[in-house]
Amino acid sequence: MVSLNSILKICLILFVLSSVNSCSKLGYLIDQGAGQAKILFGGDDNEDILKDPKVDEKIKRKIRKIGEYKSYFYKYWNKKPTDIYEETYFLKNKAVTYLVIASPHNKIKPKKECFPIMGCFPYIGFFDEKDALDHAKELEREEWVTYTRPVYAYSTLGYFDDNILSSFFYYNDLDLAELIFHELFHTIFFLKDDVELNENMANYFGKQMTYLYFKRSGEEIKKLKHREKSHSEVKKVVVQQVNALNKLFEEKKPKTKSESKKIFDNFMKKTFSPAVNLACKRFEVKKCNYSSKKWNNASLAAFLTYENKIERFEKLKVKLGLNLKEFFYYIEKKYSEFEEIDDEKTTFDQFLFKN
Repeated sequence: MVSLNSILKICLILFVLSSVNSCSKLGYLIDQGAGQAKILFGGDDNEDILKDPKVDEKIKRKIRKIGEYKSYFYKYWNKKPTDIYEETYFLKNKAVTYLVIASPHNKIKPKKECFPIMGCFPYIGFFDEKDALDHAKELEREEWVTYTRPVYAYSTLGYFDDNILSSFFYYNDLDLAELIFHELFHTIFFLKDDVELNENMANYFGKQMTYLYFKRSGEEIKKLKHREKSHSEVKKVVVQQVNALNKLFEEKKPKTKSESKKIFDNFMKKTFSPAVNLACKRFEVKKCNYSSKKWNNASLAAFLTYENKIERFEKLKVKLGLNLKEFFYYIEKKYSEFEEIDDEKTTFDQFLFKN
């Protein structure tokens, strides 16, 4: 028997599909909607899995751990638990989806993909790797630069009750907790049309909750934050270099993809890599993959989307003298104030960090 909740979910999917005018986008949403529905409705109840003698005990342990993390999360924030992660879906592949990020050949800026209800995103996802690679090839033919990467966890942002995915089981306990806290954060706070701020905020609160859950000592947290600070300083240099590259693109005004590639390669070799290597040495980052990674316009655009605002949350929290809960309530309050202002040019990001 189909539950009322499931019917509502199907209705929402159909509404989204019927709201799309573009034939190509409609085809995409039909395919991805089918893949999403399969994951949403094809899961097995966790209790049944835990009772099944054929299921590996390691898998059962991970499911129990996720249940513990979920219980802790909603209790900590004094929020009513949702039905998220009550079922588990076993994937055929290691990754659940594949993201395609695209950027112009003469600029480091992610191409926005917009959909009804869900808003706009700096990427487009595919459940089938071949579909993702085919889409990337199509974009490349249109002169975009692309970057395709596998994703092992994602959230439907509270629109649906997500299932545990078998891809979660590859994470160790610490990383699994941070992942679950990150994804659950989307269920209690999410801004439409601002993926960058949402992801950075979820990264920040997910990490802070992991410290609390595992009862890290002050000294341990200090060491972890020192390491994070070192990486953050190197990431700042990466961002600075990307800004410099964008300025160079503006000055040179390359007209073709091949011209842009020459400017990019020359900049990465003579300017980017030396600057990043020096920063890694200065801040004692031993595994400096920031300079060894094979970057392109799109992968740098993806880096900017997820990495450049996390530190700002900690600075604001310290400046306000608030604990984690108080800081979250402060953000909620500021968002309520933001919704009352009549200024379409101001983003919540700007409003939150204006002082």
